[in-house]
Parts: sequence; C-alpha cells; structure tokens
Amino acid sequence: MTAASNVKHTASRAAESKPLELLARGGFIGYGIIHLLFAWIALQVAMGGSGQDSDQSGALQTIAQQPFGKTMLIIIAVGLIAMAIWQAFEAAIGESGPQDRRAMAERILSGARTVLYGYLAWNAIKVVQDAGSSMGDSNASSASGLMGSEGGRWLVGLIGLVVLGVGIGMAIYGYKKKFTRHLNTQQMPAGSRQTIIRLGMAGYTAKGIAYAIAGLLVVTAAVSYDPDKARGLDAALKTLAGYSWGGWLLALIAAGIAAFGVYCFAQAKYRKI
Repeated sequence: MTAASNVKHTASRAAESKPLELLARGGFIGYGIIHLLFAWIALQVAMGGSGQDSDQSGALQTIAQQPFGKTMLIIIAVGLIAMAIWQAFEAAIGESGPQDRRAMAERILSGARTVLYGYLAWNAIKVVQDAGSSMGDSNASSASGLMGSEGGRWLVGLIGLVVLGVGIGMAIYGYKKKFTRHLNTQQMPAGSRQTIIRLGMAGYTAKGIAYAIAGLLVVTAAVSYDPDKARGLDAALKTLAGYSWGGWLLALIAAGIAAFGVYCFAQAKYRKI
C-alpha cells in the first residue's frame, strides 16, 4: 500500500468515527436552531420591526442573550466544528465509487461546507467571548480594505459574481432535489418523506435567492465603490425590505429559511454520515 493510500485509508477510518458522527448529527440540530432564529429576525425585518443583523451572526447573538445562551453556543460550536471536520474528510477522500465529475463536484461542495461550518463555529466562539462583530460589519470592512488596493474593486466584483453563482446553484440544487442523494430516504416514515423533501426544496431555494441578491449587491458595491452594500445577507435582506413589494418577498424568504431550519432537524437523523 502506497503512502497516499495509507493516508486515504486513515482518513476514511477517521471519517467513519462514531463519536464524530454523533457530534455532527448534533451539529445539524444547532444549525437548524440558527436558521430558525435567522428566519425570525428576517421576518421582523420584513415587518419593519428589527434593526438587528439579519444574518447568521444575528441569530448567534440572539442565542447568547438567552438564559444559558453562551453554554448553548459552546455546544453548537462543538457540533459545527464536528460538521466541519466531517466535511473536510469528505472533501479529502470523496465518496466511495468512481471519482467522476459528479463525485469531484461533491468534494468541492464538501470543501465549501467545511469553510462555512468552520466560519460559523468561529463566530459562535467570538460571540461567547463578547468579541464578535457582525458578519455584515466584517464583510463591509473587508470590502473596504480590498477596494483601497490596486485591482481590489475587480476582486470584490469577482467575489460578488461567485456568491451570485452560489445562490443560483443553491436554488437549482433545491429545486431539482439533488440534496436527496445525501439522505437515507428509505429510513424515513412513508408519511413524512415528502414533507421532509419539500422542506429541503423550500429551504435551499430561499437561501439561494438570498445569496443571489447578496452577490448582486457585492457586485454593485464594487461598481459604485460603496462597501456598505457588501454586507452579505444582512444587506440583501434589508435592501429587500426597503421596497414596497420587498416585505412580502422577504417574508417568503424567511419562511423558506425556517423550512431549512426544520429540514436540518430531519438531517440530524437521516443524513448519510
């Protein structure tokens, strides 16, 4: 067995660790809670009643303000770290079977999820330490710094196009039910299987729309040299709320994000890990 094969075999065994699986499944519950609170904040923005950060960092800050909230954040952070480690292994070794284009695409997606889960865990820890700035502030600050450098506006614009593409891809991913290949659908009760799938479809589509709008705003920020528009999901949702018709669309997006939160609870039990 070659050194590369040894490394892959060791990584594969680590990825199949039962404690890691249990922690990752717990992480999905925390991830679901974050999205439910995110949806609630987005709904308040739609109704014109909240100036809170309408993104995942706002949800984390909301948790921290509750009794035993920081303890809950630590538990959520541990679960998110476990999810990040699990997805890092998935990105490194891929699925069993032929390593075709679809398998390579899944490995790239696993790498992106690793970054996302790790970033959320890092933000949760920062909130626990009372040192967390909002994701929106961080995004705006980073964009401002990039725009001050040569070629920085082009890079910010490129990032915006990538986020736009991710949003469109996420919506298509949900609409075409591609997420079902990661679920143990045969283990689901027949009466709830379609409900879980519909929750996933609504959730991925809503998140995709939100990310697509965020990407467009980042591109606009680069064109107009306005870093405040590069605040990510917070700017996207609050921009929608500023239109006469935007409140209704934002309320629908909030409902979809809530659906994704409930779908995450289903993933805690039925996700292939």
